[in-house]
Amino acid sequence: MNKRVLAAGLLLLCAAILAKAERKEKEALRVVPSVDLPRYAGLWYEVARLPNRFEEKCASDVTAEYTLEEMGRIRVANRCRKKDGKMTEAVGEAKRADKSGPNSQLKVRFAPGFLSFLPAVWGDYQIIELAPDYSYAVVGAPDRKYLWVLARAPRLDEATYLRLLEAARSQGFDVSRMIRTQHGN
Repeated sequence: MNKRVLAAGLLLLCAAILAKAERKEKEALRVVPSVDLPRYAGLWYEVARLPNRFEEKCASDVTAEYTLEEMGRIRVANRCRKKDGKMTEAVGEAKRADKSGPNSQLKVRFAPGFLSFLPAVWGDYQIIELAPDYSYAVVGAPDRKYLWVLARAPRLDEATYLRLLEAARSQGFDVSRMIRTQHGN
């Protein structure tokens, strides 16, 4: 009987731990309340990122350029230097995730435009940190699988970088896996 009670207790403990971890993953990110999108537009340098399949080919010089377009859409041009030294570019589109929600929550797609009606082609892009002068930003996804530290210059001072990592860690991101981006300039 003691073994059954112990096994049941362990099973309940494991279930509680898994439920807590699942709740943490589903918790909404704390995003910046508002973004001045014209100020946010322009060129951003990737300072660091969590590894992701979209950037496996990127060896260095990763940038994202945002251009405001009609109807509230944002053109997104991501560029990077591949291992062979050639530059590559992916062009996509961003839009507000919810017109009644904060404009710091966006949806981004790089799939062809004719697939825009499919929710699965849109990824979450949520701005969780933003400098008052728009010199740096931290962008993540609610599932905590994607995270980027961006800056207006190729490098960010170490104290600011570490503070931004701590802010991301406090929201459940595994910042121990961050990859620092190399820039040639």
